[in-house]
Amino acid sequence: MLVATFCMIIQGGSVGALSYMLQPMFDIVFIGERHDMVIWVGLAIFGLFLLRAIVGIFQSIIMANIGFRITSKIQMDLVDHTMKLSSGFFSRHAPGELIERVQGDVAILQTAWRTILIGAGRDVIALISLAVVAVSIDPLWTLVAIVGTPIALAPSLLVQRYIRRKSQQLRSVAAQRTAQLDEIFHGITSVKLNTLEDYQNHRFSNLTEKQINQNIKIQAGSAFVPGLVDFAVGLGFLAVMLYGGGQIIDGEKTIGQFMSFFTAMALAFQPLRRIAGIVGFYQRMMASLERIYWLLDYPLEAQYTAKQGQSINKPDIEFENVVVKYEGSSPALNGLSFCARAGEVTALVGLSGAGKTTVFKALTRLVECDQGTIRFGGVDIHDFSLVELRQNFSTVTQEAVLFNESVKDNIVLDRSDIPPPELEAAINTAHIAEFLDDLPDGLHSPAGPRGSNLSGGQRQRVAIARAILRKTPVLLLDEATSALDAKSERLVQEALDRMTHGHTTLIIAHRLSTIRKADKIIVLEKGCVAEEGTHTDLLAKDGLYAKLHALQNDGTLAV
Repeated sequence: MLVATFCMIIQGGSVGALSYMLQPMFDIVFIGERHDMVIWVGLAIFGLFLLRAIVGIFQSIIMANIGFRITSKIQMDLVDHTMKLSSGFFSRHAPGELIERVQGDVAILQTAWRTILIGAGRDVIALISLAVVAVSIDPLWTLVAIVGTPIALAPSLLVQRYIRRKSQQLRSVAAQRTAQLDEIFHGITSVKLNTLEDYQNHRFSNLTEKQINQNIKIQAGSAFVPGLVDFAVGLGFLAVMLYGGGQIIDGEKTIGQFMSFFTAMALAFQPLRRIAGIVGFYQRMMASLERIYWLLDYPLEAQYTAKQGQSINKPDIEFENVVVKYEGSSPALNGLSFCARAGEVTALVGLSGAGKTTVFKALTRLVECDQGTIRFGGVDIHDFSLVELRQNFSTVTQEAVLFNESVKDNIVLDRSDIPPPELEAAINTAHIAEFLDDLPDGLHSPAGPRGSNLSGGQRQRVAIARAILRKTPVLLLDEATSALDAKSERLVQEALDRMTHGHTTLIIAHRLSTIRKADKIIVLEKGCVAEEGTHTDLLAKDGLYAKLHALQNDGTLAV
């Protein structure tokens, strides 16, 4: 930055030096008829341009390097911070909106930052050097030349506020457009099946029209300030001609002095317009900075830095009078109490909305309890850091989330230290080897966006292999077989049966037939435990579980 500043000082100062050189060129060389000085004055002017070119190249390269690195670091900080925000935050803010803050707002920041810094550096120094030349020739001429400045100042301040307000509106519209694009492309199958192409295109066109209107208003405001500069400079030229023209005709000032002053004024015109144009860039940058600061200042998910090093003897899971309320709804968990013993399979069943998924979210602290206590291994889960707590759980859900990487990368994730025999064992246990020959590059084949190159059963088996390699004491299974065909269901269920051996396992059961062998079945109703026991015990009680079982066997109910 210091080197770039030095280059800007030289580049800006050379403009003043150039206008200063015109006085000796006219008075000594041309009027004084000094043939011997032509080459030296010419070389001096050429040297100024050459020096300006060299430092200009270095300054541009250095500033580009600084700008890209700073804005890239801001983007990395934003992504890192955003990933540590609570799940509730993501339910309130669309992915497209967050993408626009990380990419769109930072991109504007990068463009505006370079423009403002160069303008504040090179152009301000150029103006100072030109002002020094002008004052050295005649202070009164200089005062006369800036007579129009106060007239232009007040309107420019009003325009700045207008540009700031419109820039904020533009960033909001841009976020809405990005959010809609994200929804369209992620939900393209639903768009096609429901023939929503025209509907979505109409929505996008409306947002685009709003964006165009805001951009035009911002450009109009941004153009207004340089227009005021043109007015002020033109008025200054007129005043100098009226005041100084007679002095030159009367011989009080030389032609060289007038040309040097006139050139200083002319050279000051473009830096003044650029600095005036910076107003628009500055206000757009501040609008984006406000959005960036808002995201960076958003409080992190609780206790990302809680005390570390909690040790557990047995990975028991205990819920004691746990209450979880979502905004605008009745409690999802309403005084829930139960215990899942270490090494046992505990199944959670109940109608939709009974609180099964919320149990998983509360245990992993994706949502926070409003009341009650959850213990893991006899330790309150709030005594773990979030990272430390979640490292104890492996999860397999109905929709396995895969990334746009190779199949292998989706299995090992960020681990590069997995021994090949261990990886091979996980692949075999999860029945992945059975479909690798069908993939173009086997284990190194791309999974595609969200695993789109794999079938549902193949994605589930990849998720199971991933869970096996995590070697966690607890497995959380949101039944992974409910949406699969018979063959895939059998293979995935076999893999799950192998994986649960020796682990504390919590299963959300949608098909009651898959949990017959569970050590304990907990029946949830309205966020409370309605019944608990083994499959045989619960059938014998002839209660809610028995009714659910009968209805499901009749094919009239899925839970």
